[in-house]
Amino acid sequence: MQIAPDDYTFDLQRALDAVVGVTTRIPPDAITADVLGTERAGHGILIDRGLILTIGYLVTEAHEVWLSLGNGSSVQGDVLGYDQVTGFGLIQALGQVPAEPLNMGSSERAKVGDHIVIAGHGGPAEAISARLVAKQEFCGYWEYMLDEALFTAPAHQNWGGTAVLDADGDLIGVGSLQIQDAEVNGKSQDINMVVPIDLLKPILDDLRTTGQANRAARPWLGLYATETDNHVVALGVSDRGPAELAGLQAGDVIVAVGAMEVSTLAEFYAAVWSTGDAGTDVMLSIMRDGRMRQIIIVSADRAQLLKRPRVH
Repeated sequence: MQIAPDDYTFDLQRALDAVVGVTTRIPPDAITADVLGTERAGHGILIDRGLILTIGYLVTEAHEVWLSLGNGSSVQGDVLGYDQVTGFGLIQALGQVPAEPLNMGSSERAKVGDHIVIAGHGGPAEAISARLVAKQEFCGYWEYMLDEALFTAPAHQNWGGTAVLDADGDLIGVGSLQIQDAEVNGKSQDINMVVPIDLLKPILDDLRTTGQANRAARPWLGLYATETDNHVVALGVSDRGPAELAGLQAGDVIVAVGAMEVSTLAEFYAAVWSTGDAGTDVMLSIMRDGRMRQIIIVSADRAQLLKRPRVH
């Protein structure tokens, strides 16, 4: 897992210098405060002059952002935007970042088995040598799905916002989370889920200029769900979210969306998102206490319920 500069054909130290530390503070009354906390820490990646790419949950609803640089100094940052569909967040440094931006590579061309580097802020001590072990669909319990995420092993233990580099030193993804005891090639090990960099390219200009991608907002229900034994089960609801207002409860088994029966998270999300844009009514058939019932949730645009970034 330890990396050595001589093992790489690119300038490893230059690449590591482009990874900064990210620390954020979130108001206690923010919607995401209870789940994600009011103090968050991870990493970010310099992709242009003063422009830092990170994972979105670090900056969602953040009112204070600090960046730790390779020379030991810190500068404040402003949140430019975040995209709930991909999971990316963007920060503008309010001071000079003495590093060269990383080039964006191609996650599409990355192949399972490729050697990669997963780099956090802190130089070689916070970087590991790893492999790309899978490219496949990922569904998160928080109404999140990627058609093809990257999965890497061994896992970086401080994964949030790490830079994932290919053999040329180009950025192919951003670390999002750790999956424990995943089965890879017949054995159980911890792996990281990585958001592919190609998902950023179509929306980067939008995030820089308006803070959000130029696309219609998906209907958001404000629930946490899992799949078990071919059933979709509600784990809980977001405080003040549409599902809570409609009376959905933890433990409810979601049988169908409208006329579409669902048994996996992927089917459930696809069915909800196919009902229209944010604001549409979503009818769920649920099983509760052995009885089937229907519940109508007035969906929302999640971005409209989140606290806006504070610009300095």
